[in-house]
Amino acid sequence: MPEYTVATFKTLLADAPTEAVLQAAKADPRKGVQQVYQRYLKQQAKQAKLQARFDQHMQLERDFWQRGGQYVAGIDEVGRGPLAGPVVTAAVVLPRDFDLIEVNDSKQLTAQKRAELMPKILSAAVAVSLGVADAQQIDQLNIYEATRVAMRQAVENLTVKPTLLLVDAMQIPVPIAQTRLIKGDAKSASISAASIVAKVARDHLMATYDQVYPGYDFADNMGYGTAKHLAGLKKLGVTPIHRHSFSPVRDAE
Repeated sequence: MPEYTVATFKTLLADAPTEAVLQAAKADPRKGVQQVYQRYLKQQAKQAKLQARFDQHMQLERDFWQRGGQYVAGIDEVGRGPLAGPVVTAAVVLPRDFDLIEVNDSKQLTAQKRAELMPKILSAAVAVSLGVADAQQIDQLNIYEATRVAMRQAVENLTVKPTLLLVDAMQIPVPIAQTRLIKGDAKSASISAASIVAKVARDHLMATYDQVYPGYDFADNMGYGTAKHLAGLKKLGVTPIHRHSFSPVRDAE
């Protein structure tokens, strides 16, 4: 059996180790080797857990493909609760070989992880599109109907036409079959991908608005009614991106 240094084991275990290397690491009595080996086992267990969750989240899409379907789109929204800014929706059509196992409900991911996954989703997806309903539309229609309008826009902007929509708890006014899922971003990889795309896009937009309308802390609160945002409303008043139909904004007018 070859004698490996601790550093060599670290390198070998980081890159698809052979069974011989794994057995050598397991049998090596050195503390440093065992520490490296245990880290490898923990990482493998983490990856197995991610893979199992991902396979579960891909089940609806795989069932659709097995029935002969071609394009299924996941749709999600971000921004129904804030006092300012638009509601942003995304529609994502994934390919059959999609394998980004870290894709999950955007609320379960850090901002850094969402930013890392966004370009990978855009690169891997068959099609991605956005829909936006601004504060004026929200005031005119109400937040629920404005969200449906933005979702319809996202679906209609896709470069391919899906024959099934997987939607997070909404019904979209388009003549396409739809499966409505409660907490769908935790049940479908397509919806999870859409939630990430919509979240990153809206956060970027709100960070831009923070430069245009300083004093409301938009870059951090994304338009939600935090203490800093409410303090800004009280001191500076209402901006053009505020939702007048939401009571804290009405109270500040």
